[in-house]
Amino acid sequence: MPDARFLITGATGATGSAAAALLLDRGEHVRAFVHREDDRSEALRKRGAEVVVGDLLDFDALRKALSGVNRAYFVYPIQPGLVQATAQFAQSAREAGVEGIVNMSQISARSDAKSHSAREHWLAEQVFDWSGLNVAHIRPTYFAEWLLYLAPMIRQGFMSAPFTTGRHAPIAGEDQGRVIVGILEDPEPHRGKVYPLYGPVELTHDEIAKAVGRVLDREITYQSMPIEKWAEVVASASAGRPPRNDAGSLYSEADRITGRPGREFLVQHLREVAIDHTNGVFAGTNDWVEKIGGRPPLSVEAFVAKHRDAFEPTTSP
Repeated sequence: MPDARFLITGATGATGSAAAALLLDRGEHVRAFVHREDDRSEALRKRGAEVVVGDLLDFDALRKALSGVNRAYFVYPIQPGLVQATAQFAQSAREAGVEGIVNMSQISARSDAKSHSAREHWLAEQVFDWSGLNVAHIRPTYFAEWLLYLAPMIRQGFMSAPFTTGRHAPIAGEDQGRVIVGILEDPEPHRGKVYPLYGPVELTHDEIAKAVGRVLDREITYQSMPIEKWAEVVASASAGRPPRNDAGSLYSEADRITGRPGREFLVQHLREVAIDHTNGVFAGTNDWVEKIGGRPPLSVEAFVAKHRDAFEPTTSP
């Protein structure tokens, strides 16, 4: 594809950064759409990406970003505005003649979802399908990057989250990045497809904590916590930390961009998907990551080993 140009939104996030890096490694022209300039966007620029700063709710910015683009990845943070952003992205892509799009949805997306975010993801899928564009939807279960989000707790020997007995197979952003690139490099066979994406093994959160502890060679315990209390604990633990390429940066974006309404939107989403998790909505495994992305997904143990430094207790000088 010597003439292909790729627009990657969320290019400093867990999935967008993985997709952008892989495309750059393959010598492709990548236009990285980011919300702001920071060390992550500068790193992409140094690797050869064309960095564009903009907002997915800015129609003019999207039109400009998609001009001359052949393939695109669309991802929107958990905050209000997804359906509007999707409609604007789809119209801009139609005007630009984009040949293939990967849309980041979520495993809980459905018409009767209680989570406002999950229902908006389902509506966004419909908007893309109505557009007539060549779009494939990916629906991941919970990211393995949640563990990086919980790293301040893990360093202290525990994990807490608003989940109880449900199971899921955590999937790493880099594995999703390979699926995204696999689809974008040959989009036609994936037209209109919906791909649930999972890691290799279903686990409860208690089992995830034990797996993390085995890799770190110390005991990590899990405690379920009501969502409102958990949100306060995480906000306190993350205060003052720089942006990261993980789920934490995605979720904390709601506060930075939209203030209290964004936080309430996020908490409502997490409260409802915690119920979904207990009811099995996030459970499952399949082989799409290997079939499309070229290799099996990382296990929890492999993910923790790869990011071990994030979980090791800090020592005072």
